[in-house]
Amino acid sequence: MKEECGVFGIYNFEADSPAKSVYYGLFALQHRGQESAGIAVSDGKDIRCHKGMGLVNQVFDEKSLSGLKGNIAVGHVRYSTTGSSVIENAQPIVIDTKYGTIALVHNGNLVNSNVLRQELKDKGISFVGTTDSEVLASLIATSIKEKFEEAVTDTLKHCKGAYSIVIMTRDQLIAVRDPNGIRPLCIGKLDKAYVVSSETCALDILGARFVREVANGELVLIDRDGLRSQTWQLEEREALCVFEYVYFARPDSVLHGRNIYETRFHMGKYLAKEHPVEADMVMAVPESGIPAAMGYAAESKIPYEEGLIKNRYVGRTFIQPSQEIRDLGVRLKLNPIRDAVRGKKVIIIDDSIIRGTTSRQIVRLIREAGAREVHMRISSPPNINPCYYGIDTASKAELIAANLSVEGIRKYIETDSLGYLSLKHLVKAISLPGKSLCLACLNGEYPVRIPERLQSLKLFFN
Repeated sequence: MKEECGVFGIYNFEADSPAKSVYYGLFALQHRGQESAGIAVSDGKDIRCHKGMGLVNQVFDEKSLSGLKGNIAVGHVRYSTTGSSVIENAQPIVIDTKYGTIALVHNGNLVNSNVLRQELKDKGISFVGTTDSEVLASLIATSIKEKFEEAVTDTLKHCKGAYSIVIMTRDQLIAVRDPNGIRPLCIGKLDKAYVVSSETCALDILGARFVREVANGELVLIDRDGLRSQTWQLEEREALCVFEYVYFARPDSVLHGRNIYETRFHMGKYLAKEHPVEADMVMAVPESGIPAAMGYAAESKIPYEEGLIKNRYVGRTFIQPSQEIRDLGVRLKLNPIRDAVRGKKVIIIDDSIIRGTTSRQIVRLIREAGAREVHMRISSPPNINPCYYGIDTASKAELIAANLSVEGIRKYIETDSLGYLSLKHLVKAISLPGKSLCLACLNGEYPVRIPERLQSLKLFFN
């Protein structure tokens, strides 16, 4: 499963340029997207933008940041869930409108983006890229509303799906979240600046104080007069993506008052209660599996040890590996500690199994390193449905849990045993009502209706 995107924005009440602050914020959000990065800054008159393909520290240097002068800025890191991985789809989206130039960054997916795109094309609007983020910007630009704030809310009433959006004008910063609150977005405060971010970990790196999360269906506007907000639309059901807790968010982030590390630790404890097994060691698939593995070890009283070392410098590679390495692609990122696993009964903890190919490769690595038995435990329920809201999951035909039983998956990934955390205990570990979470990939109950055309696609959105 791939990350989605990370958004960040800052309004500085002083004249100091916030570009470096956004750079550090994006650095903290790098786990949410490694394909492209971009920053746009306004000085009250002009908006300047720099973006490129690759990681944040590949796209920006001192020279590029020094050219971004102003007191308002937005930034974005991207993993493509709609639109291909090309510079034309990198964000921020900067577009001229009758309200002036705007820069927009977006995390999520619109399920009706193709319909909206065609409507705009019928009106003679052309597009540079293929993302629904560009559709959002074009809809705002063509609004008939007189005030920009009204143009934004009017646009969003036509959009269906998941979106956390930050928009910068020449003198304003606007943050908005979809009516179900599927994607996260929070507000922080520095001495003389407001910050908005996909996760609280990016506030921490700047020393910003967490204020609150942007509510579902809320628009927050920041200008020289301060911060104000309005609820532009509210659905009966909030539906924060459950995989923010399972996988996407950084362990040091906080969502709805729940520390991600602690939540995953409790997932591991419940997993040990549900699926105990005699073994010599508990190990994790790094990085997201580590807290759950530690929880499993604490509950089971089986020692936790490192069995896999992750190459943290792989990232997004532009150099294609040899065919031999490509066939064993997991070796680029993970390598077993042979002395730690040799001759032992090993429990491997991971957060999910999507297609099963990576899990099988990991199991083979551990066996080749000399493990006597390999047992796999997953800190979430079987993933049986595709996501249409901004996560790059396969079609149902490619999801292994949608087509095989747990025993069938066990045989495919070649483990001695396999156990998944139940939905009941996943929700219990998160400590939020199940009805306030989007669990569609686990139970098929989508909070926003999915067009039949999308459901029938053999390959999802990419």
